[in-house]
Amino acid sequence: MELNTAIAFILIFGALVFFHELGHLYFAKRAGILCREFAIGFGPKIFSFEKNETVYTIRLLPLGGYVRMAGEDADTVELKPGKKVGLVLNEKDEVVKLVFDGYEKYPNVRVIEVEQADLEHNLTISGYEEYEEELQTFRVNEKARIITAGEEIQIAPYNRQFGSKKLGQRALTIFAGPAMNFILAFVIFVILGFVQGVPVDKPMVGKVMDNSAAQQAGLKENDTIQAIDGKNTSTWKDVVTIVRENPNKEITLQVKRDNEQFNVKVTPTLDKEGKEEVGRIGVYSPVEKTVMGSIKSGFEQTYQWTKLIFESLVKLVTGQFSINELSGPVGIYNLTDQVVDYGFTRVLSLAAVLSINLGLFNLLPVPALDGGRLFFFLIEALRGKPIDRQKEGMVHFIGFALLMLLMLVVTWNDIRKFFL
Repeated sequence: MELNTAIAFILIFGALVFFHELGHLYFAKRAGILCREFAIGFGPKIFSFEKNETVYTIRLLPLGGYVRMAGEDADTVELKPGKKVGLVLNEKDEVVKLVFDGYEKYPNVRVIEVEQADLEHNLTISGYEEYEEELQTFRVNEKARIITAGEEIQIAPYNRQFGSKKLGQRALTIFAGPAMNFILAFVIFVILGFVQGVPVDKPMVGKVMDNSAAQQAGLKENDTIQAIDGKNTSTWKDVVTIVRENPNKEITLQVKRDNEQFNVKVTPTLDKEGKEEVGRIGVYSPVEKTVMGSIKSGFEQTYQWTKLIFESLVKLVTGQFSINELSGPVGIYNLTDQVVDYGFTRVLSLAAVLSINLGLFNLLPVPALDGGRLFFFLIEALRGKPIDRQKEGMVHFIGFALLMLLMLVVTWNDIRKFFL
């Protein structure tokens, strides 16, 4: 079963991170931002390929993911006067490659000593070719690549950088990640509702459990329970309430099956819920499999779980929860191990709940999280101008370091809880 757990964990983790980062990627590309990398995981690369300006990578450590956008870090290359660089031109005499070393690998390369270069705004580079006294100026293609130490880096004109976009575009790009987690959870709940059926509040018998009191009494699926001990039951809740109140006591059900009415005597078995003793007869509530019912159930379950997890986060922030109650990747793996035996639908349910958890956690106004960045955008909107990039970057860097420290503490707590 360990293999099944590992596969389920990888699929859940991969799906949650993939859709979260896909939200960032989609709206960044819509805004015209150059996305350099779409990564699942951190650390060394396991697998990568490049498509449409973006390198897609899977990395070793399952601690999250990221979309690296131009202008968000020190990804620009400064060409100072006096530096020698090889230029590869296209048929329009535009520079498509700027070669910093290994010129001999490129036929027809033109080597210049740089006098001036602007790779962000005017997209030009000027310099002197060897043994030439006339200053040469070349247009640089907006998708030109810099080649250095065997690596290729696409230049990022200012209009392709994250910081050049309107506040609304930047905010939407950041918010889209958590939003995708809520959408993913909703879709999963809708699918589960359609596959399993959505509980309905009718006094009808759903699935009857084997060897249960209901089965022994002769109850069958789709029987309608019209009354219990003379009390009318118009809803499933009415049935459950009366059964729970009568553990180990015989009750009489007035049952309708097709067009036939008859009485059934059944004795609910005693079951303990904490300190409370309740009765059960071993039947499930009735379910319906409809598109609209599944969509409604998707909204309801997404809302209920969002509310529950939000309340838990509030308790964590206010100190009502201990840090020892948090779980990281190890805790999630252990939780996956517990539910995988119950089948694919339980694994899907877990994925939906974890997706909501990830979305809400990322919306916390903590530096380095999406919520922290949105908080800085709010300050920018109120000030009417952006916060200094270096100062904001330092705050996010410190926040990221603290989050990694928290992750280590939580992971250690998980290891002690489950393995030591």
